[in-house]
Amino acid sequence: MNSSVKYKDPILVIVSRFPFPLDKGDKLRAHHQVKELSQHFSVTLVTLSDKHITNTQIAAVQGICSKLVICHLSRFSKFWNMFLRFVKIEPLQVGYFYRRKIKKRIDLLIAEKNFRHIYCQLIRTAEYVKNVHHIPKTIDFMDALSTGIQRQIKLQPFYKKWIYQLEAKRLSKYEQYIFDYFENKTIISKQDKRLIRHPEKSLIHVVPNGIDESFFAPLEKTNEFDFVFIGNMSYPPNIEAVQFIIDKIMPHFKNSKLLISGASPSSSILELAKTNQNVSITGWVDDIRTSYVKGQIFVAPMMIGTGMQNKLLEAMALGIPCVTTSLANNAITATHEKEIMVGENEEELVRCIQILRDDSHFSQQLGMAGSSFVKQHYSWEKSTNKLLKMITTK
Repeated sequence: MNSSVKYKDPILVIVSRFPFPLDKGDKLRAHHQVKELSQHFSVTLVTLSDKHITNTQIAAVQGICSKLVICHLSRFSKFWNMFLRFVKIEPLQVGYFYRRKIKKRIDLLIAEKNFRHIYCQLIRTAEYVKNVHHIPKTIDFMDALSTGIQRQIKLQPFYKKWIYQLEAKRLSKYEQYIFDYFENKTIISKQDKRLIRHPEKSLIHVVPNGIDESFFAPLEKTNEFDFVFIGNMSYPPNIEAVQFIIDKIMPHFKNSKLLISGASPSSSILELAKTNQNVSITGWVDDIRTSYVKGQIFVAPMMIGTGMQNKLLEAMALGIPCVTTSLANNAITATHEKEIMVGENEEELVRCIQILRDDSHFSQQLGMAGSSFVKQHYSWEKSTNKLLKMITTK
């Protein structure tokens, strides 16, 4: 045995989606947290996946943990388990990600290895270890999932509204139910913490996201577009935000151009590019920074949704002046007209944009201040240190 190799206590991390590529918020959070935790622990990462995973993607994740266990979710089992949860009056989300076969595999891992701690990302994974009582556990709510579903109801066609209403109600109850099975609870922001309906929600620790150091590296800004929006473009809150920009913002600025970048653009988003010559859609971009710097202003009129908008943190880190709503900024807590511009409706958002367009010096100062703010308050190392303290003190 090589005595120079330092022993690291083993911990188990369970996530509901394969954490690469980093095209969704939960995958981004999981990837960086596991990477940071691996500096201190021997991390066994169990990841569920309902998609094909390439060797390149596997290699990227194997590089941030000691052991990688991939559990595939078959199409038939997804629907069958969702049906079972529906009958049992439980959230469909839980059924979608739960399999008895996977639980047995996780139980075997726990029996074979003396894990010091278990960390579950999102309540979707809680069922696998909720009854493990001899090992301290942490559940990362990440955001108030029940509220997120509730806010999406208005965007759904009439025939889907009832299922969203039912799911939101069940998720709210499940968030309260699962709370007491875990010694530690974490969430992404104070705003989301207030939305968890548990009498002891004050015990939830706020662990924000961070920003990769690459976003602070100098990058030439081309300003090819007046506005830019980045995000997973199959996510309803992002779709609504883009439609708001096109319908409510762009008509105020003649011949203005919008760039939309992000994974999985929906059919409605793709249609926008066909019908509006001033809208460009790239889809997934390997280095998303190159899309951010093509925009003069980053506009994110988020009207629904929960959690922390990493798209705003990334744009701010790159020095792009940002305009958003209080719903998004409340999680970030930047200062209006100092580090970010905040508006609540069409009139206010247009006024914020007009100020930035009319005063290039102020726009530049805002971008610089925003970058400094993010660098000071949002790093993966600092945020994961909060997790580290919980794991080492329990």
